Amino acid sequence: MSIRINSVAPNFDAETTQGPINFHDWIGDGWAILFSHPKDFTPVCTTELGYMAGLVPEFTRRNTKIIGLSVDPVGNHARWAQDIEETQGHAVTYPMIGDTDLNVAKLYDMLPAETAGEASGRTAADNATVRAVFIIGPDKKIKAMLIYPMTSGRNFDEVLRLLDSLQLSAKHTVATPVNWRPGDDVIIPPAVSDEAAKLKYPEGWKTLKPYLRVVAQPK
Repeated sequence: MSIRINSVAPNFDAETTQGPINFHDWIGDGWAILFSHPKDFTPVCTTELGYMAGLVPEFTRRNTKIIGLSVDPVGNHARWAQDIEETQGHAVTYPMIGDTDLNVAKLYDMLPAETAGEASGRTAADNATVRAVFIIGPDKKIKAMLIYPMTSGRNFDEVLRLLDSLQLSAKHTVATPVNWRPGDDVIIPPAVSDEAAKLKYPEGWKTLKPYLRVVAQPK
């Protein structure tokens, strides 16, 4: 199936390093980030998992759970976690999904639905497209997706910034401009009329063009 922004995140049951989960139940009423890896003990992914582990307190402050996925078995994940902590300096405290039957990878359109067999015998190159990040909202809908090649480490500071933008937009019906950072001015979307904006922003805003209205970030 094709996955797009605003699609309902496919639900699934899976084994993880912290026990079996039902994905939607695990998400609960908060936000979630699912990020995937083509195979355990791969160098770039090792650095990513370690950096993400260091960011856990930041995501927790934003009511966001983190879950990783690799096509290898959960037992391999546990051994990999030791290498990650040793080399990256952060223990992986979030769950890691074992997707040995490739079910989740196919559900999330990271591998073709007709892909046959299981993870055993497949190389990282065979699973090169299993390197995605999905940000999922409390409504269980996909809010953003990022896809990277195996040779380029993902920027999880950007994922955090993107999450801030998404949460701000969901709360205040605003949009964020290029290179926005928390605290910067935001954009009043065209869908919000001037009349509605006056109620929300009684101190006014700057109109650069009729379709481009800039205002201080709501508190």
